Amino acid sequence: MSNPEEQPYGGWSSPITAELLVTGAAQISEVIADPVRPNLLWWAESRPDDGGRTAVMCCDLTNSNIQDSTQEVTPPDANVRTRVHEYGGGAWWTHDGVLYYVDYSDQRLRRLHPDSPEPILLTPEPATAGSLRYADGRVTPDGNWIICVHERHEPSDDSKVNNSAVDNNTSHPEPINELVAIPTDGSRQVKHLWQQSDFVMSPRISGDGKALAWISWDHPNMPWDSTRLHVYELNTGELSNSELTNPITEIGGNQSFCEPGWIIDDTGNQHLLVCSDHEGWWNLYEVDLPTGALIPQVTGEYDIATPPWVFGMQRWAGSGSNGTGLNGTGLNIAVVAGKPSGDELHVNGTHIPLPDTSISSLTMISSLQAVGECQQDEIRQGAGEVFLAYAGAGFAHETEVILVSRVGPAGLNARNACVSTFKPDKGQLSAEDTSFERIVVRPARDLNLDKALLVTPEHITFPTSSATAHALYYPPANPDFTGPPEERPPLMVLAHGGPTAQARRQLQLATLYWTSRGFAVVDVDYRGSTGYGRAYRQLLNAKWGVADVADCVAAAKYLANRGDIDPNRITIRGSSAGGFTALAALAFHDTFTAGASRYGIGDLAVLAKDTHKFEARYLDTLIGPWPAAADIYAARSPALHLDGFDAPMIVLQGSEDEIVPPSQAELIVDALKSKGVPVAYVLFEGEQHGFRQADNIVKALESELSFFAAVLGFTPADALPEIEIYGEL
Repeated sequence: MSNPEEQPYGGWSSPITAELLVTGAAQISEVIADPVRPNLLWWAESRPDDGGRTAVMCCDLTNSNIQDSTQEVTPPDANVRTRVHEYGGGAWWTHDGVLYYVDYSDQRLRRLHPDSPEPILLTPEPATAGSLRYADGRVTPDGNWIICVHERHEPSDDSKVNNSAVDNNTSHPEPINELVAIPTDGSRQVKHLWQQSDFVMSPRISGDGKALAWISWDHPNMPWDSTRLHVYELNTGELSNSELTNPITEIGGNQSFCEPGWIIDDTGNQHLLVCSDHEGWWNLYEVDLPTGALIPQVTGEYDIATPPWVFGMQRWAGSGSNGTGLNGTGLNIAVVAGKPSGDELHVNGTHIPLPDTSISSLTMISSLQAVGECQQDEIRQGAGEVFLAYAGAGFAHETEVILVSRVGPAGLNARNACVSTFKPDKGQLSAEDTSFERIVVRPARDLNLDKALLVTPEHITFPTSSATAHALYYPPANPDFTGPPEERPPLMVLAHGGPTAQARRQLQLATLYWTSRGFAVVDVDYRGSTGYGRAYRQLLNAKWGVADVADCVAAAKYLANRGDIDPNRITIRGSSAGGFTALAALAFHDTFTAGASRYGIGDLAVLAKDTHKFEARYLDTLIGPWPAAADIYAARSPALHLDGFDAPMIVLQGSEDEIVPPSQAELIVDALKSKGVPVAYVLFEGEQHGFRQADNIVKALESELSFFAAVLGFTPADALPEIEIYGEL
């Protein structure tokens, strides 16, 4: 290897281009094993270079070649995406090889049979396009009904006006969120089952079809604050003419329930498991149905669940065990344990060491039947064998679909069945005395990058105002370049969205885009972030715009004091809630040289009065009730405090954003223009909350690099688009 060339930080050339982020990329999510035909493994792929559409994929794990059996099931013009809660998720589900999905174009639910080339519409056409929305469904065991979340945006005789709509001085009632039953026969009926709360999610049907569990909550709570778990009797024969009327149990209180699910043990008994954070962490419990008591199953100082910003999240899985099982229950249970350093996979209390640091979806597969003879390069299923499949990513690879099996004579099942796999992708993993095999079912892209570019970040903790905060620190890394000895690199501080989210523990090409050009990057898990327990998450309550900003400032100062970065070239960048944090940091602190906001919030009062139902009362917790706390809203709104806003800013915005409307972006841009602060504004037509189209993703990133180069005074090696900057630098 030749000696690296000395070049100023920021001006290094890099093979990690903006186009690399999107060309052939696929965001893989929601890995699901078919509940009736477990040999069929399904997942979703969102593709930026295909207009940002989402397709559903399927493979047959018992096929002689898994790769050959993998196919896109949805039609080539389908975009599988629901607008329930605007954030969506859970837009598809399967039963006995049949796919049910919501298309973004009209939000109507469809059934797609493997033997039929055209999907069948299952829901009626609404009076207003896209006003009837569906999500998070499951099919009854007899295959006749779907029970799912329904969101109605058009008035009807039984529509209600929520108190929140009145409190927030909105001129229209909020949409109705409810549970409905829809027949799978194409008759386009919608039967209203339950409507007694502001929100519902995760309807889950017991394996015998006799019970239904779901979660509800009301304003001003968010689903990670306080929810209720409901269990009702279910009679599928009476769904056509009956609402749910016979409760089995209901649990509430100061806790967040999420990810309920049923397991059938080997004697046919139904077990309801759910994640709850009543002991400080989202751990897994079994519900004693007669009493509502929560019986610990998998507990520890880690979060199994994650905040349900979207539907369809599942980070635990279970099945019968053909034996005693975990805690004597006759169950196999696998969970994803979220740790500060990354996710861990635990099966029946055993940690399986995997190269994946982020697992977004987990499913369990049992009773696989082989096709044909087992070959030498195929895995062999023994008595009681259980397979796990998940979507996993690491710091060295993007998300893949992975199959994990316990192998060897101590394996769980003994049927001598087998499952084919790819020779190059197999790797033995061992934990204690048990051997596991990891098979890549759907590989990530081959990025063809030097490993020296793939930075594994340092998890840092640092003091902040009355607390300790966390972050992931990425130093500059490019084997072809080094900075001048007298120069330290500029720092980019990343403020994640949510704000109830966290820095991602996986390969982030958008981050390496900067580190490979000579930037240091720190991704801050400020107070309020997920992954450190309920108490840390609640440290942001009433302090949004203060605690998060202070932690971003503290992270930058910590790295400056440590000698890692140039204290005179510190930038901050954020999207959505992170965009607000970036704006507030520039308005109220002089730490940062420049900033970038993607669909961030400038005026909190405007957001309180003009946002969608899901987050209509979120600010009650983060700031205070509106309008009673109007003075606090004003005090923390960056657009109302231009006296301290002297740092240059680039603002990027989607024209069709319903969560943070363009008016928010234009408010801050116009305010900075009037003051003479250098500002650039890039509006993307047709984009919503988050950029999904390949050309826009590329333009947004390159525009930020062009802007920061002009502000920080380095010459980028890239050919970048010209952007208009208002005001003198």
